[in-house]
Amino acid sequence: MKKLLLFSIALLGFTFASSAQSISENAIGLRLGDSDGLGAEISYQHALGSSNRLELDLGWRNGNNYSAYKLTGLYQWVFPLDGDFNWYVGAGGGLASYSGKSNSIYDDQTSFFVAGDIGIEYNFDIPLMLSLDFRPEIGNNDYINNTVFDIALGIRFQF
Repeated sequence: MKKLLLFSIALLGFTFASSAQSISENAIGLRLGDSDGLGAEISYQHALGSSNRLELDLGWRNGNNYSAYKLTGLYQWVFPLDGDFNWYVGAGGGLASYSGKSNSIYDDQTSFFVAGDIGIEYNFDIPLMLSLDFRPEIGNNDYINNTVFDIALGIRFQF
């Protein structure tokens, strides 16, 4: 039993040591989501280590009778899959604001929300990265209505 435990610890240590990778120091681009998450967002990623990063996203939407914005911050852990493919998981939160007019009633709300993130990304030989992620968000206003399930395609330039 002791040998099995030692073998398991050694195998786990080898797995984490061999999965060390180099992620891009910075990446900027667009995160193109569905309408539940405000649609398109400007996205910036900054590496905090060899396999961790911070992602900041800013989305906004304007219409005839409303305007909304959302700022999201996520801490992400990045793991190699195969070749230039990685998968990542993250957690964070943000601030959302909605101002609008509905049925002659003006409504102005600002709230905080928490978010999770899981996705897959591909790093091309050129400084381009494509990603597909799923981000559930839990908030407390009418625009971020309780729970939002946002799926998005990310296109980022790495530098």
